[in-house]
Amino acid sequence: MLNLCLPMIVLIFFSSHVLASRHSTAPPNQELSQIRNAIENFIYSNTATLPGQVIVNVGQIDKHLTLPICPQLEPFIPAGNRLWGKTSIGVRCNSEFATWIIYVQSEINVMSNVLHTARPISIGQIMTYEDIAPQNVNLAQLPEGILTDASQIVGKVAATNLPAGQPLRPQMLRAPFVILRGQTVNLVVQGRGFNIQSEGQALADATDGQVVQVRNKSGRIISGLARPNSIVEIRP
Repeated sequence: MLNLCLPMIVLIFFSSHVLASRHSTAPPNQELSQIRNAIENFIYSNTATLPGQVIVNVGQIDKHLTLPICPQLEPFIPAGNRLWGKTSIGVRCNSEFATWIIYVQSEINVMSNVLHTARPISIGQIMTYEDIAPQNVNLAQLPEGILTDASQIVGKVAATNLPAGQPLRPQMLRAPFVILRGQTVNLVVQGRGFNIQSEGQALADATDGQVVQVRNKSGRIISGLARPNSIVEIRP
C-alpha cells in the first residue's frame, strides 16, 4: 500500500518543482505606477517656470498591459505635442533587457490670476488700477498672450471698446501717443559735436519710439522718432 502512493508523491513534487522553476525564470513586468510617476515628474520639472499653479492629471494606463521591466524610463514629448492643456506624453525603454514605447494621454492645467476688465472700458481710455481685477482661471483654456502683470496694462490706452469681465491681451491695448497729428513739434538733430533744433508739424499720431513724419517750416517732409515732450528725434 505504501509503494502505491510513492509515485504520486514524487509526481506532485516534480510538478511543483517545474512550476516553481518556470515562475522563477519569467521576466518581471514593469509596474504601471512607476510609468505614471515618471510622467508626472517629467511634466512638473519641465513646467516649473510657468506662471501660476501647475496641476497634472495623467491618464489611465491599460491595467492589462504587460511590459518588460525597464531599468531607466525615459519620458518625452512626442512631435506636435506640448506641455499645455490636453496632450500626450511618450515613455520609452531602450536597454539591453527591453525595448518598448508607450503613449499616455495627460492634461496640464495652469491656474493663475489673469487680469480682467473690472468695468466697461471705452476706446481711447487710459487704463488705471481701478479698471482691472484678477480672476483665478486655467490659462490652458484661454488664448495665448493673456496678461497677468498689471504693469503691462496700467497707463496703456484701450485700442477698442472692452466689456466688463474681459481677459486682457496685448492687442487690446496700445501705448499712449506722445505726438498728436497736427501738433507743433521740436525737431532735434544730434550728432558728434553738434545739436540742431527746429520746428515742424506732425503728420500723424505716434507713440514713444515710433517713426513719425513731420513737415518742417520749408515744407519738406522728414521722418524721425517720436519722443515725449513734443520732440521728434532725427537721426543724422
